[in-house]
Amino acid sequence: MLLSQVKGNVVSTAKVESLGGKKLMLVEIVTVRGDHLEGTGRHMVCIDAVGAGKGELVLVVMGSSARMAPQLGDTPTDAVIVAIIDSLHVLGEELALVED
Repeated sequence: MLLSQVKGNVVSTAKVESLGGKKLMLVEIVTVRGDHLEGTGRHMVCIDAVGAGKGELVLVVMGSSARMAPQLGDTPTDAVIVAIIDSLHVLGEELALVED
């Protein structure tokens, strides 16, 4: 699982039929840096299974876990947003996401 921040939507009018109606999001993988979260500069496109929005901190699964997400059936995917994170605590301290 990867911690990521939603950066925006991906719009595609030409795609395989099983992707029809699926919301695609661009996310940036984030990492813990001391007492805060920081973007890594690594981005990926994910199917959104939970209704995430721009700027939100999310949990992304990849590989076989992504293909097991409910309601995706035969959808070709390697990355799915499966949770919106409300808060993240490390050693009793809440970490904040540092904006670019």
